[in-house]
Amino acid sequence: MDATILFTEEPDRMTIISEPQIEETDTGHRPLVSAILAVHNEERHIEAVLKSLLLQETASFDLEIIILDGESSDATREIVRRIASDDTRVTLVVNHQRKTPYAFNLGIQQAKGEYVCIFGAHTIYPANYIAICLEELKIRGAVGCSGVVITRPDGDGIESRLVAWALSHPFGTSSRSMRTRGAGFSDIVPYAIFLKSALVEVGGYETHLHRNQDLDLNQKLRARGYKLYVTDRTACEYFVSSSLSSLAKYAFKNGYWNIISLRMNPGSMAVRHFVPGAFVVALFLSLMASMLSLSAKGDAGLWLRSPLFLLTAVYGIGSIAAACGVSLREKSTEPLLLPIVFLLLHISYGGGTLSALVTNANVPSSDRVPGLKVAKPS
Repeated sequence: MDATILFTEEPDRMTIISEPQIEETDTGHRPLVSAILAVHNEERHIEAVLKSLLLQETASFDLEIIILDGESSDATREIVRRIASDDTRVTLVVNHQRKTPYAFNLGIQQAKGEYVCIFGAHTIYPANYIAICLEELKIRGAVGCSGVVITRPDGDGIESRLVAWALSHPFGTSSRSMRTRGAGFSDIVPYAIFLKSALVEVGGYETHLHRNQDLDLNQKLRARGYKLYVTDRTACEYFVSSSLSSLAKYAFKNGYWNIISLRMNPGSMAVRHFVPGAFVVALFLSLMASMLSLSAKGDAGLWLRSPLFLLTAVYGIGSIAAACGVSLREKSTEPLLLPIVFLLLHISYGGGTLSALVTNANVPSSDRVPGLKVAKPS
């Protein structure tokens, strides 16, 4: 059974009337899976991503692919239309709100499947990805399942490789990041297949969040007792930005939106999300103390300089050890530059968090777009 979705007379509300969770008692039942892809100006990647989805092994399910385009100004829509003209499984829908979470909600509304895949446009999926995730979802009794994520550089330059190495290393993004975690029950599943009725039940994605809407949704699912699982039987390849400047902007925005996410749904955020902010504060205070030591006399100057020395030593040892490990694994000297990239990543991320705190950041009123609301059946 599909959920019934209604538009109310209120302009800021889209109501979903939730149906009970599907129980598959018929072993011959062949479910429909709806793959949802939010895109904007993705002419470089969209054809490869779509090809990987169209080549999925569908022996145990049927597949439809819904592309939500945020009014791209490049050739993205033309490419999708060309592919859709050759394969009726592909549907193009224009997302006039141009916001990622709204695109996902619109995709859920359009989806005819019992299961929906929330996928990214910078990711390539092996032919067995959906089939294995669907199988594991059923075996584990979960409502969401994904494969592990392999981070790849989006280009041949050294900057792109450094960005990929930094984002895929626990020192760069923590051992609980979607790019570093292994198989098992998890608090978040990236590029996952979900039971559609579970997403409907929690009201879909929070459209006020430009970042962390996946963290918010996954926390709401777990709060209702649902399980999420990451399998290592399959893996997708995620292609990261190709420049250090893009990395800095990406990290700053993520750190900034962590504060807004914390205010909207504290349970969706973890301590690890605020470690870079604490690091930036500690670094600033240590630098100030070190400057004060220049005018201090005797042992006072030594004590004032010691925090900066200790922080630099601990961070330096950790980053150099991580860089050396990657260098040995890759059999290359290029990763020895990673301490610089780690520092850029952490300062940018932490700076975003502190900026949001100082400015008392909230969701701009212009970004309060319609969302999915759940109405309980009477």
